[in-house]
Amino acid sequence: MINGKLVVDNFAGGGGASTGIEIATGYSVDIAINHDPEAIRMHKTNHPDTKHYCEDVWQVDPVKVCNGRTVALAWFSPDCKHFSKAKGGKPKDKKIRGLAWVACRWAGLVRPEVIMLENVEEFKTWGPLNRRHHPVKRKQGQTFKKFVQQLTALGYEVQFRELIAADYGAPTMRKRFFMIARCDGKPIVWPEPTHGPADCEDVKAGLRNPYVGAYTQIDFNRPCPSIFDTSEEIKEKYGIRAVRPLAEKTMSRIGRGLKKFVIDEKDPFVIDGKMPFLIQYHSYAGQDVRGQNLRAPLMTLDGSNRYGLVCAFVSKFYKSGIGQDIREPLHTVTTSPGHFGLVMAYLIKYYGQGDGGCSVKEPLDTLTSRDRFGLVEVYGTKYQIDDIGLRMLEPSEQYGCQGFPKDYIIDHDYTGKTYPRSEQVRRCGNAVCPPIPAAMVKSNLPELCVATRQPICRADRMQMEQNGQLRFV
Repeated sequence: MINGKLVVDNFAGGGGASTGIEIATGYSVDIAINHDPEAIRMHKTNHPDTKHYCEDVWQVDPVKVCNGRTVALAWFSPDCKHFSKAKGGKPKDKKIRGLAWVACRWAGLVRPEVIMLENVEEFKTWGPLNRRHHPVKRKQGQTFKKFVQQLTALGYEVQFRELIAADYGAPTMRKRFFMIARCDGKPIVWPEPTHGPADCEDVKAGLRNPYVGAYTQIDFNRPCPSIFDTSEEIKEKYGIRAVRPLAEKTMSRIGRGLKKFVIDEKDPFVIDGKMPFLIQYHSYAGQDVRGQNLRAPLMTLDGSNRYGLVCAFVSKFYKSGIGQDIREPLHTVTTSPGHFGLVMAYLIKYYGQGDGGCSVKEPLDTLTSRDRFGLVEVYGTKYQIDDIGLRMLEPSEQYGCQGFPKDYIIDHDYTGKTYPRSEQVRRCGNAVCPPIPAAMVKSNLPELCVATRQPICRADRMQMEQNGQLRFV
């Protein structure tokens, strides 16, 4: 407890909101609730001082767990799948869509001083379903209005808006709906953005920092196997598995992205001898390649790994005599080590139709739950593309783009059980970006922000487990 008051995280998941609260206050949340045992185990691994309830949120009695203590903050991140546009036209589950009502239950029973809620932007369209379990269009937003009205009737001032994680220092452009409700008579304060696009006036004036680029979280030293190698060759060269050959549509997307973000790029991004950029894999058919520079944050992540890192390996292009037409076969490439230059990279997103992309100079785009040769000129020097590599983004890179601390444990739990890659990615895509709850808590509950978060090492966690200090219900 902080100042004798509780902090509770409902729908705690893998710990994104809890981590943000801990970044702000310096302390773990007191209570974390989630129905998924694996999510609780990850949360417990990283928040060992928290008391964990592995139960349906409706089965937890707020009066009993709070035991007469004041709740300073109750955070809610109800399942968003049955609101999100990513769900498409599939039938919706009324029970899942109704999980947010638990916030009103807590408000009525233990009256948290501040309630914060996070969900997808479409949460505001919450309304009744028809017999086929699809939203009734003419009644969109009706249930949401009733939800707000009930909190108001319980004595809460309620405000809501959409926030972008990149505005608060996370290398992702993820945008989400946030609500703040409070009953302690103090004003609701929305945190001022600390970051912005490089060309915005506040950044130019030094009032804000420039966006944190997605490239800051990508390890460009990891192997990026050639798209032209076979699976057997890749395994022999790198000792890793990779699916080859790639589908024709994937090769086409890579080719169009390569042209737009490498060959036709006037001001290519160069880092450590590499030229990276991102490509989205979900634009609609008939659209041009959509992308962004890697100087910007990554686009939104979800629970599936749909981004791949593509590297165009290049060498300096040497001409003899008066040169050559690029439609002709390439002239001899020298073998001198000094002739090898940049490595170029971009991300390709594995879903939808057509192409889309973004430079690694920017934050990562929203994550969801899967012609070979040319010339490029860089500051007056021509390079010949020799090869193109492709790999999927690592879970650690995705967590970094979501704004998680470097020490956050994602690959195993406190017992030593390892998590498969798919589980790590799913937890990341479903997680709240920690920088936003951190900013919201600092703005609205400064009296709780009394310490600095201290990373706890793996050995300490193991010792706490042996001593029976990890509280799990």
